Amino acid sequence: MKIAILPGDGIGPEVIQQEIRVLENISDIFGLDLQFEEYPIGGVAIRDSGSPLPAETLEGCLDSVAVLLGAVGDPEFDDLLPDKRPEIGLLQLRQQLGGYANIRPAKSFASLVDNSPLRPEIFEGTDLVIVRELLGDVYFGEPRGFSEDLSAAFNTMRYSVSEVERVSKIAFEMARQRKKKVTSVDKSNVLESSRLWRETVIRVSADYPDVKLEHIYVDACAMHLVTDPVQFDIILTGNLFGDILSDEAAVLTGSLGMLTSSTVGGKVDLYEPVHGSAPDIAGENIANPLGAIGCAAMCMRQTFGNNNAANAIESAIARVIKEGFRTSDMTPGPGNTEVLCDEMGELVSRYSVEEAHVAYSFHAV
Repeated sequence: MKIAILPGDGIGPEVIQQEIRVLENISDIFGLDLQFEEYPIGGVAIRDSGSPLPAETLEGCLDSVAVLLGAVGDPEFDDLLPDKRPEIGLLQLRQQLGGYANIRPAKSFASLVDNSPLRPEIFEGTDLVIVRELLGDVYFGEPRGFSEDLSAAFNTMRYSVSEVERVSKIAFEMARQRKKKVTSVDKSNVLESSRLWRETVIRVSADYPDVKLEHIYVDACAMHLVTDPVQFDIILTGNLFGDILSDEAAVLTGSLGMLTSSTVGGKVDLYEPVHGSAPDIAGENIANPLGAIGCAAMCMRQTFGNNNAANAIESAIARVIKEGFRTSDMTPGPGNTEVLCDEMGELVSRYSVEEAHVAYSFHAV
């Protein structure tokens, strides 16, 4: 089973190395014949071929069962036009893979609750997932561009019924496996596209009578995320609003390095941590690999349907945190042990194997 590896820029190669390490060490236990093929994307690809998404990379991804991405972004190319920068390679990849739903969990760990900028009594117990539509809205809407004299610029916020329907179904299906609640976020008081969004979500919800649906404006949602995040289960929203809200939710956990994401619904699922390329710490072996490793767990569960492997990885992550191991971004304090990126990867890998043996033994019984 071929998995395409896209290390990308900045700290991407460092964290994805630890992700592969974990997968390689548990794959034999669960009988997984995983084959990893590496391809360039982003700034690295621009240096090699002049393109942020070379044809070879796209072909390799489409020929795989899943794609694991490290990070994309390099300040060296900030002066390029938007359609030439490293980030456009990621947008093009998402579009070509066809994934229309981006899934971003945000969960509080009891051992890290003091790391959150929120008071512990506000954030403790938070366990939410943002389901963001990924191929519509202002990022892909047409027309877009500049006026001839460059005195104005314009983008089009656009949604079709079918685009809203398909991402809504993913949100409601996920809610059925969790706390059976969907909060749909829009701006229907001023935007026609949001009115269509709300009307469509209401219609889809009729097929899920066991799931509670509520609606909230995006500005109110942003406020409630920092005043009462525990109230949310599944947050369903569009591309632009989801981009902003998911980063806000990620910060609440105390470290962007902890957060995972997956892009599903298309030909091939794509998994990536949300922390970005962090070029200022690239090559220093201090990046937090837990977000990338968490993506491995998501891949095992969502693409491979192997809950035991996913649980083994997630249990290992929770265990290293509980035992006080911290990378520098996790604000190590008294009683904690600060570790480097590869040391954290080694710990999670070892613990994953131990947890995997437990899971496999239980499964075999």
